[in-house]
Amino acid sequence: MKKILPILFTLFAFIGLSNVINAQTISGGVSHSLAICNDNTVKAWGNNFEGALGDGTNTSSNTPVSISSLTGITTVNAGDYHSLALKNDGTVWVWGNGYSGQFGNGFYGLSNIPVQVTPLTGITAIAGGGAHSLFLKNDGTVWASGYNNKGQLGDGTTAITATAAPVLSLTNVIAISAGVYHSVALKSDGTVWAWGANDYGGQLGNGSSLNSSVPVQTSFLTGITAISCGAYHTLALKNDGTVWAWGYNQYGALGNGTVTASNVPLQATSLTGMTAVSAGGYFSLTLKNDGTVWAFGVNAFGQIGNGTIVDSSTPVQTNLLTGVTAISGGWQHSIAIKNDGTEWAWGNNNNGQLGIGTTVNSSVPSQVTGLCQMIIGVNEITEQLQVSVYPNPSEGIFQLSLLKPSIESIQLKVTDILGRIVYSRELLSGIDEYTLDLSHLQNGIYLIHNNNLSAQKIIIQK
Repeated sequence: MKKILPILFTLFAFIGLSNVINAQTISGGVSHSLAICNDNTVKAWGNNFEGALGDGTNTSSNTPVSISSLTGITTVNAGDYHSLALKNDGTVWVWGNGYSGQFGNGFYGLSNIPVQVTPLTGITAIAGGGAHSLFLKNDGTVWASGYNNKGQLGDGTTAITATAAPVLSLTNVIAISAGVYHSVALKSDGTVWAWGANDYGGQLGNGSSLNSSVPVQTSFLTGITAISCGAYHTLALKNDGTVWAWGYNQYGALGNGTVTASNVPLQATSLTGMTAVSAGGYFSLTLKNDGTVWAFGVNAFGQIGNGTIVDSSTPVQTNLLTGVTAISGGWQHSIAIKNDGTEWAWGNNNNGQLGIGTTVNSSVPSQVTGLCQMIIGVNEITEQLQVSVYPNPSEGIFQLSLLKPSIESIQLKVTDILGRIVYSRELLSGIDEYTLDLSHLQNGIYLIHNNNLSAQKIIIQK
């Protein structure tokens, strides 16, 4: 007979929707790109005039260069002209343009090497916007710093701050994203909350055009599993594999067949079976469960990747790409990782942000040259694992309980955020509760799986 479950179980076990994996192994900014290698080091390429590549120089590069001071990195994210990296110890490191205080450590200025965001610890996700940064803590709160002219820091003011401060009245957050002047958070109940600019077509999605310096709920949306901010539009992925979008739409970035802005979410046309979304400047990328990429919006530089430079207000398939496991949209360029660990890029390349050894644009995916081997990783969106894990975070000892009786043995495995197996065991039929001793692992984010589709995030923090 199944035992009564303790009340300390993590909220993730009870929500009827997919978990969100916060790690991002590739990211595109306005004119630079970032990637994590399989040894958890970081490569960067593109525009480096303000130090966004973090290699100690201000020399741009059309092929990847190493950021030698960074190790143990699990997530990268590119703002417009600054870069962020999350370490497996929960600390955040930033570099590039910090003139608006987006470094979050009290600094105003430029840095061409990574500097730590102090005193923030216990961070599980990061997001860089136009000139502001967001940080998600392991207690479900969001912290922000930087430019705040539209209220994008969510602190109830429009004052710039160089020291990370909490976003007001926001808890139980599991994912974050930042646009040029707006910010978005996904809560564990599947609802979306947004703050900042709302005057570019309604990118907050709450049915108005008024800016907000505090989080407001996006209308109508439930069951959301992923979010992504473009310049002035926002994307959301539902647990049924459909994509919803709102905000600025002059070039068709909402994917609904029109170029009319919307201040409430609208469903993108003909997209089903989607597993990830990523919003670029004025365009959108989506990843399907068959490993293909579908895109829509502005295409002046070939950022949709369909071999043309013609905009599309409905989704079109990116040419030549199959077996894709991760996507990222920059300002005018796109990046993808394939299941063989290679990275591909297309779109604007005037600063070498495609990493293909030239500064020539490409309207079809081209392989990034000289890049380290990439980890295939895990799907960003996964089906709910039918177990409860507590306490979470933990110093390494977790209690695991099955939420449904098991009539056959289950092979359980634990992976790091990049998909490498670090622990495995068999769960026997008829036994509902287990102790998992993961104290030998270092601090960081891990995933518990019972098959290739289901996963649950756990955090080790000693």
